[in-house]
Amino acid sequence: MMLDLHAPVVALMRDVARDIVMPRYQNLTSSEISAKADADDLVTIADKESEIRLAEGLAAILPEAGIIGEEACAADPSILDRAGDGLNWIIDPIDGTGNFAAGRPPFGIMIALADAGTTLAGWILDPISGRLCHAMLGGGSHIDDERVEARESGGDLPIAALAVYFMSAEERADITRRSQDRFALVDIPRCAAEQYPRLVLGQNDVSVFARTLPWDHAPGTLFLNEAGGCCQRLDGTPYVVGDTRRGLLGASSPRLWDRAAELLFR
Repeated sequence: MMLDLHAPVVALMRDVARDIVMPRYQNLTSSEISAKADADDLVTIADKESEIRLAEGLAAILPEAGIIGEEACAADPSILDRAGDGLNWIIDPIDGTGNFAAGRPPFGIMIALADAGTTLAGWILDPISGRLCHAMLGGGSHIDDERVEARESGGDLPIAALAVYFMSAEERADITRRSQDRFALVDIPRCAAEQYPRLVLGQNDVSVFARTLPWDHAPGTLFLNEAGGCCQRLDGTPYVVGDTRRGLLGASSPRLWDRAAELLFR
């Protein structure tokens, strides 16, 4: 079934990128950008239109699956309560909305299919370059048509991108202290659709996420794990859609995951 879904899902994502997302890129008015409950969390007219088109298309592709969309959940948080129940499409219509609204990359469209909390397939599209990262459970990871294996950067210190902006001041201070002289810290892209590929492609070695909403992480965790990297909860348990706990650690190899977990969280 997963292989049969791939082509129509990709076609839908590329159509939405072409017809909705890119025409609005660097072409938004102030009235087309607004803040959600969190002032740092933006939504644009393109997010809303993209999610509507994606939800309609995915429902046609696999009618028996529910729809868990970021913007729908923003309007009705109770939708998120069933994210781990049964078969569901998970939609991030534009990941990295802050970047998109500011007229700069990176941003992406992300879709996952999960069953009872287990991610079966995930797709991450960069609308600017057209790069498609995708994975199926047990089927490996691919960028476009090429299978990829995660690789370490090979630097003297592991390169770490730490998303600490949803942490408390105490948590930020602790992780900053623990990482000093043990990791080469780099800026985060504020876009999971970019961060997960960086871990696979040897650009970053370690990434920490505080907030772990399914549309941000279901596709990427599968892509990284199927590529041979490692993405797990801080206690070493798998990421499961519907689990509302905070904290997620990704690394370009299981070896570096173990090292980062020991240095940062033990």
